[in-house]
Amino acid sequence: MIANIAKIANIANIANIRVRRNSPDSAPRPRSQVNLGNVGNVGNLGNGLISSRDIRTLRVMSMAFRIPRRVVWALTFGSAAITVFSIIVRGALPPGAPPHARSRGPLRSPLRSRGSLASLVRVAARGFARIGAFVFAGAMIIVLSMTDANTQSQAPPFDKAQGSPEQGRGAQPLEVPARTLPVPDTVSPAMQRLIGAPISGNWNTWPKTDEEWKKLSAAGGGRGLPALRERFKVKTEAMTVNGVQAYLVTPADLPAENRNRLLVHIHGGCYVLQGGEAATTEAIYMAGFGRFKVLSVDYRRPPEFPYPAALDDSVAVWKGALKMADPKNMAIFGTSAGGALTLSAVLRAKQEQLPLPAAIAPGTPMSDLTRTGDSFRTNHMVDNVLVAADGRCDAMARLYANGHDLKDPLLSPVYGDMSGFPPTLLTTGTRDLLLSNTVRVHRKLRQAGIEAELHVYEGQSHAHYMRDVDAPETKEAFEEIARFFGKHLGK
Repeated sequence: MIANIAKIANIANIANIRVRRNSPDSAPRPRSQVNLGNVGNVGNLGNGLISSRDIRTLRVMSMAFRIPRRVVWALTFGSAAITVFSIIVRGALPPGAPPHARSRGPLRSPLRSRGSLASLVRVAARGFARIGAFVFAGAMIIVLSMTDANTQSQAPPFDKAQGSPEQGRGAQPLEVPARTLPVPDTVSPAMQRLIGAPISGNWNTWPKTDEEWKKLSAAGGGRGLPALRERFKVKTEAMTVNGVQAYLVTPADLPAENRNRLLVHIHGGCYVLQGGEAATTEAIYMAGFGRFKVLSVDYRRPPEFPYPAALDDSVAVWKGALKMADPKNMAIFGTSAGGALTLSAVLRAKQEQLPLPAAIAPGTPMSDLTRTGDSFRTNHMVDNVLVAADGRCDAMARLYANGHDLKDPLLSPVYGDMSGFPPTLLTTGTRDLLLSNTVRVHRKLRQAGIEAELHVYEGQSHAHYMRDVDAPETKEAFEEIARFFGKHLGK
């Protein structure tokens, strides 16, 4: 009996036990909840006190238990007391001993002298022993799993609005062991250098005062733009379009089929960065690789101009662009915050019944500011640009939102009505923190019956496809967008 109890007490070492407690940032729950893992090896106890029927029941327990801590402790001590009492009454009989030897405990003589009463006591003791040992085993699994919880790694922190992965459909989270991710050898050496770069050193720091924010959001001249313009043989002209600062980027060798076409570009930078001429880098890439005229919007930025300033300026430039070209010959594109503003601009244009562009190309869009989506967890600390959902870029986005409802479709366009959208090309990478944001937009478009292409690049983190002009993947990405626009824009 003592040996069997030792086996039962060690059952936590046999079972695969995991617990996920409430984190400080997750939604509060009224009581501790327990998740028991697979108890597949509990069959090793089948030759002892626990029968195969008990084992089946224990497996059911492993799926069904969700009980408070105080009840677990009560089960533990209560079942232990029953088991000990049963041992005293029944006696510690080695397996295989004859029935007449079963009363070796301190109550042996009085009970055996009563004939049928002794038999009754022995039967009852045997039942109590089975029940007590079974309940004790289940309770010990739960108790030891609770103590084991402190050793489990914590999931990436999420705010209370999102909740925890256990909520929703009741599915249990997947425990993933620590691992090292090698740089894939299926990409170019230039892209390998980007993928293998250390994570951004300032990903989890951001300004604390308005003055610091203003300094960060100030317009800049960009790095290496003169050389970039020379490389692609394009020129940039500053202008004001419908009251908004903008830049027109024009290639020197504009093809005949693109002379009546115009692309509107909305830059990224988490709604705060890359103002001024620095906003034109992606526009220069598009003008250079695709040989289009590109009108780049230099929208106003927080802290002085929070939501909806950037969207208002983007739509204002679109209205001005409608006087410069036929909407059938125009497209809108942008990356990151610019990708989200591309989608939001189309939603606003629908609301205001404006002509829509012939096509759009939002790259890795910040389409959901509520941090909802699988890749916020799967690519947590894998994306070496954004790094994590609660980092610097998220702080900038919330500065822009300025307390507005983050589920507003004009802030998080994935929640908008995408019926009637123009053909759309979406770009992302397998390590992109916003991979799910991009995928969910693609599915939303397809569910609305919209022609949409989803291009996912090997190994790339957030917007890696525009971070090295010499990478073949950069040329490939922008030529894909150019091909898509060439297919859908009129001439």
